[in-house]
This record gives sequence, structure tokens and C-alpha cells, in this order.
Amino acid sequence: MGFELVPAADQRSVVVTTILLFALSSSGVVAQSATEAAVPRPEIGVLTVHPRSVAIMAELPGRTTASLTAEVRPQVGGILEGQLFQEGGEVAAGDPLYRIDPAPYRAAFASAGASLTKARAALPNAQSKVDRYQALSKQNAVAKQDLDDAEATLAQAKADVSLAEAALETSRINLDYTTIRAPIAGRIDKASLTPGALVTAGQTTALTTIRKIDPINVDITQSSRRLLDLRAAIAAGRIRLVGDNVRVTLKLENDTTYAQSGVLAFSEANVSETTGTYTLRARFPNPDRLLLPGMYVRAVVEEGVAENSFLVPQRAVDHDQKGRATVLVVGPDDKVAQRVLHLGDPIGNSWRVEQGLADGDRIVVEGKRRARPGASVKPVDVDVDDATGEVIRRVQANSLVPAAASRVE
Repeated sequence: MGFELVPAADQRSVVVTTILLFALSSSGVVAQSATEAAVPRPEIGVLTVHPRSVAIMAELPGRTTASLTAEVRPQVGGILEGQLFQEGGEVAAGDPLYRIDPAPYRAAFASAGASLTKARAALPNAQSKVDRYQALSKQNAVAKQDLDDAEATLAQAKADVSLAEAALETSRINLDYTTIRAPIAGRIDKASLTPGALVTAGQTTALTTIRKIDPINVDITQSSRRLLDLRAAIAAGRIRLVGDNVRVTLKLENDTTYAQSGVLAFSEANVSETTGTYTLRARFPNPDRLLLPGMYVRAVVEEGVAENSFLVPQRAVDHDQKGRATVLVVGPDDKVAQRVLHLGDPIGNSWRVEQGLADGDRIVVEGKRRARPGASVKPVDVDVDDATGEVIRRVQANSLVPAAASRVE
């Protein structure tokens, strides 16, 4: 009928073989499960993030400039007789700097004084003649033309007095200009001419330059694109302005931070067509004269405050093949997942995250080589130093343990 009968002995062997195979396979599964259970989950250092208000700082290049600058030039001509200042020193407004030979100007002043005396001497006679003619005119004892001539002579005499007074004042001013004084207070440069040189009024060559460097200005360059991004963020409510007095700090060329903080004075109303930038000006106190005009600095400007922002240490951020910023996040089941972030500005050793994180997310900051997406890990809470970006402590069993003593690699 198409069926083949199997002997009873062969049937027993088949059953025994099946039982043996099942036993061997079961023992293998048990051994594999025991092996997996014996492998411990790797310890991973995690940082729990929470939203907070973050100051938006912009680090921009700048140059120091004097708050006031005055080029000293003579206002009268003559021979320089003396230099009355110490080059490189401090001068006050009104201090004498140079002396020009005053002899010709003294003579002109004396001549103007004599002309004024002469003009004043003619005035009483002209005045008395007018008074006399007026009295006689009332009695019709003098011609009307004679009275008019006397009054004209009196007016001419008064004008001569005024003209002589103005000439005397001009000669006095020119005599004063023979002593060249400091127009502003500040630090004075070297002298370009020495005593004995001939100078002229309003010459193109400055005798010296005075710069006021306390306070000192810092001209800061910022791109117009950053300005547009900042205004868009403010309009969207992501950033709140900090007020009128924007605080500015300086980083010097030797990587030190200037001890004094400044304030933003103004910003230009136009953008450079060649560079696409505009200039901000900050003002700093400079009592020790540490800052000199022309120094290159990095200005850190407080642009605003970003509410409900997350800060992630830079050491925790990687980039995928598409160039997107990513972090590893440990979920409630202690499994690792990769998260794509939208980063804002760097804040110290951290990134400000605009999108991609939620309150209470646990970010992997140590042991990333062992934390692969989908893997089960043993998360250990750690803290990160904002200044250095390094792990400074680990929380274990409600106690603080130095990170260096139990560092997770």
C-alpha cells in the first residue's frame, strides 16, 4: 500500500537518538544563557541634563584704540625754543609742551596796545564836539551839515577803538600760542621736531600725539550673519536680551583674561561691503595702563540669555557620517540609544543644545567605546567640571568619590 514497515529495534534506536539530540541541544542553550548571564554589563559614566538659563556669549576679534586722540600742531609760526614734556609720559590738559620764540609776538602785542591807546585818545574830542554842536543846533547857531560831520567823526572814533581792541586781543592770543599746550590729558608720544626747528601755523607734520587710554576703547568686529541669527532668535523668543549695559570681557594675546570688565558703547549703523562685518565698540577702564592702542584682543560679549537650554559637555558629542551632531543616551531600561542634536553656540567646554534632548536625559560622558546603540549598560552618575570639561566626581551609594579613583574608560 506504499508504506514500509520499520522493525521494532530500529524504532527504539530512532527514539533514543532523538532524545539524545534534544538533551544535547538543551544543555547548549543553558550553557549559552549561563555564559551570557556571567558577562557583566559595562559601567558607563552618565550625566543627567536639565534645562536652565544660559548666557549667550560671543567671542569676537577686536583692536584696542584710544578713547581720545589729539595731534599737536603749532597755531603760530616761529622757531621752537624748548620742549617742555617727557616723551612717553602722562600730561594733563593745559600742560605746556613747546615754546616758540615769543619776541615778534610781544612786539605785535605792544603795537596793538599803542594803537588802542591812540584810538581811545581821539574819542573824547570827537564826543565833546558832537555835544557842543548839538547844543548850538538847538539855537540854530550851527549848520545841520556840521553836526552830521561831527557825529560821523565820533562814530569813526568809536569804530577805531573797537578795531584796536580786536587787534590787541588777536595779538594777545598769538602771543599765548607761542606756548603750545596739551589739548587733552593722556599719554604723550615722542617728539617729531626738536628745539631749533622752524614751525608754521597749521603745518601737516604733527609735533607729537596725545592719546587718552584710561578709559580705552575696543573696536570689535562681528559678522552681519550672526547679527541676523541673533535677532531671529530674539524674535522667536529663544533668546532674551540682557539689558542696555551689555557686559564685555577681554582675552589678551598671552591667553590671560583682562581683570577689568567693560560695557558696550555703541554699534555702527552700516555693514562693510567688502567684509560683510560691522563694528561694535566697548569701553574698558585702564588704570594700570596695561592696554595700549593697537593691541589684538578677543572680546567676549554677553548677547543675551537663552531660557530652557541644555548644556552637553563637548567630550560627549560625536558626529555621524552625515556630519550631524550625536550623543549616546541611556534610556530607562539602561539600554544605549543614539540621539541627533541641533547645536547652538559653544559655552565654555560645553555645547548649547537647541533641539534633541529632554529633561532628565542621561548622556554618556565616559566609556563611550563600550556603549554601543542597543547595548545594555550599567549607568553610573558623574559630574563634569564646567571649566575644564573633565569628570570631577562620581556619585555611588549616596557618597562622592573622586573620578580619578574610579575612572570609567
